[in-house]
Amino acid sequence: MILIKNGRVIDPKSGTDETLDLLIEDGKIAGIGKYKRSNDYERVIEAEGKIVAPGLIDVHVHFRDPGLKYKEDIESGAKAAAAGGFTTVVCMATTKPPVDNPETLSYVLEKGKQTDIQVLSVAAVTKGMQGKELTDFVELKAAKAVGLSDDGIPIQDSRLMYEALKRAKEVGLAISLHEEDPAFVLQAGINKGHVSKALGIGGAMALSEELMVARDCTLALETKARVSIQHVSSRVSVEHIRLAQKLGADVWAEATPQHFSLTEEDALVKKNFAKVNPPLRTEDDRRGIIEGLKDGTIQIIATDHAPHSAEEKSREITKAPSGMIGLETALALGITNLVRTGSLTMECFLKKMTFNPAKLYGLDSGYIAEGAQADLVIFDEFEKWKVEKFHSKSNNSPFIGEELYGKVKYTICKGRIVYEDKE
Repeated sequence: MILIKNGRVIDPKSGTDETLDLLIEDGKIAGIGKYKRSNDYERVIEAEGKIVAPGLIDVHVHFRDPGLKYKEDIESGAKAAAAGGFTTVVCMATTKPPVDNPETLSYVLEKGKQTDIQVLSVAAVTKGMQGKELTDFVELKAAKAVGLSDDGIPIQDSRLMYEALKRAKEVGLAISLHEEDPAFVLQAGINKGHVSKALGIGGAMALSEELMVARDCTLALETKARVSIQHVSSRVSVEHIRLAQKLGADVWAEATPQHFSLTEEDALVKKNFAKVNPPLRTEDDRRGIIEGLKDGTIQIIATDHAPHSAEEKSREITKAPSGMIGLETALALGITNLVRTGSLTMECFLKKMTFNPAKLYGLDSGYIAEGAQADLVIFDEFEKWKVEKFHSKSNNSPFIGEELYGKVKYTICKGRIVYEDKE
């Protein structure tokens, strides 16, 4: 048994926010209340002055396995997740080969079972992620895909997207979408404007995202399918999503820490490490995303953890791949840039990283209750630390050298301590 003593327990599902003890036994939360210290416990965690919350859930990660394991693999990705306070992650289908069949999906899930956290996966919407022919949604759901996504590759064919949403609705799976119309992307990764001009890159217009968001919000309204708009980067996109939700569409949206923390101006300093799809945009866009987080239009915070090798990220900016890692900095960036600024309460912030992500994919997790699986994170919201090293295989983070607030002290998954801060 493990006793967590005197922590500030925050459970966004129930609204709990008080100093309590948690008793963990056989992988479950066996009790919530007040318990005396004794020698009966294999471990007593002194959590006074710290927050005890449901284990974080990231519904948008790239672990590069199979096919690109030099960037990241499922084992190293899981270690990075645990260090960041995450007990559950959902892998995207952009592997080599892509997760468009039960065999590849089974490979990912079986490798995930060998890690200390829960590794889940979506499956591709289209075969080979080519945007031409739908995968077998029924077969993939039976093989334990939690959702569907061609993340990284937008589905351009509107009729195919319509058919995909109808079918997804029939089988009860959500579709998560990367929204960038290639017609308005001259070169990916940097917002088109004065910064892209200064860096000598063609850039990607915000219009590329906004057009596809508007289309897919409309299709979601028509089909009544559950749609999640991934990594929203534009204020106008937030407005499209807000309207669709008002009209009754089952549209969800996620924001990444990079899009609520940084702007295109950061690319002038951070260069390739700030190159990401969709791009970092203007300060007005950043504020629009925060407004969407505040009013609930954006229900989820996800990392889009996208590892690349040092060699790849050191290429000239037009040839370097887009993407950044994010699992080990997400909690701290949210605390630093959302909670400490007064934009979100701690409970609201945590809800977007626990209960809401679970709800998107129908997962029985993201909450604290007696009898529930003991997936927990314990962190010090006031501890300041410097971003220097990672458990990920990659280090392509624009936040290296930054000082952030909010330090993960313990991550507990299925009742086991899978990460402990020993610094």
